[in-house]
Amino acid sequence: MNKEKFKSGFVSIIGRPNVGKSTLMNQVIGQKIAIMSDKPQTTRNKIHGVYTTDNSQIVFLDTPGIHKPSSKLGDYMMKVAHSTLGEVDAILFLADVSEGIGGGDRYIIEQLKNVKTPVILVLNKIDQVHPEELLPIITTYKDLHEFAEIVPVSALLGNNVNTMLEQVVKYLPEGPQYYPADQITDHPEQFVCAELVREKILHMTREEIPHSIAVAIEDMKVEKNGVVHISAVIYVERDSQKGIIIGKQGSLLKEIGKQARHDIEALLGSKTFLELWVKVKKDWRNQERVLRDLGFRNE
Repeated sequence: MNKEKFKSGFVSIIGRPNVGKSTLMNQVIGQKIAIMSDKPQTTRNKIHGVYTTDNSQIVFLDTPGIHKPSSKLGDYMMKVAHSTLGEVDAILFLADVSEGIGGGDRYIIEQLKNVKTPVILVLNKIDQVHPEELLPIITTYKDLHEFAEIVPVSALLGNNVNTMLEQVVKYLPEGPQYYPADQITDHPEQFVCAELVREKILHMTREEIPHSIAVAIEDMKVEKNGVVHISAVIYVERDSQKGIIIGKQGSLLKEIGKQARHDIEALLGSKTFLELWVKVKKDWRNQERVLRDLGFRNE
């Protein structure tokens, strides 16, 4: 490998909520590091995914979906999303072709007009539309902004994702390999484990629960027999929510633990004992100290 030609850089994935940003990240990395849910605004922190080849390394930032905030947590999420735009070498703007262009997409495009960073438009979910429908959609977006590239993909199925990666590398500068070739994220394992627990709760609950929860790993250690022992706390805002997550005779909490443990064992490559507790922190989303304790640092 000619190290003089090695290219590396940072790329932000942005888009309105629920367009498939986390799905794309996981498809590129080849392993689940960002949680997926059919509920919007499930990504709360910048997730750093690292994709390395012989000639390049792309560090992806999967930001919270851009939306109008309704709490201090929402404000934090928006600042995280906006702050990445000026920090990166390229921006992937993800849009959902199955829903058509909406007010959220137009709002983001207006924000992008003030950014000098190259923007690659990634039209996601092409598996859900007829190929003949794509051209007019592309034309609509072209009329709104001068994108560096436009790449239709299916993040779920992996269609055209390699082409997208080739386009990204074109806009990266020559640079060092920031992370070892086998490293796929810069987040500690505890963070990813907590996110996997949160994902299961999002899948199994409805209505008020999804955005009222946070998960913190209180203890994580490897026993002498090689089993990883994890103790995690699920925080909710009200007593009624605690009851919902625990379920009848603890049935829902048990199922959450069972499914999360399966993913955690795949992540760690080790047998895992997962202990879950549910605690009430009233109105935690609007308490700055609690947000900091749970890892939401507005830097």
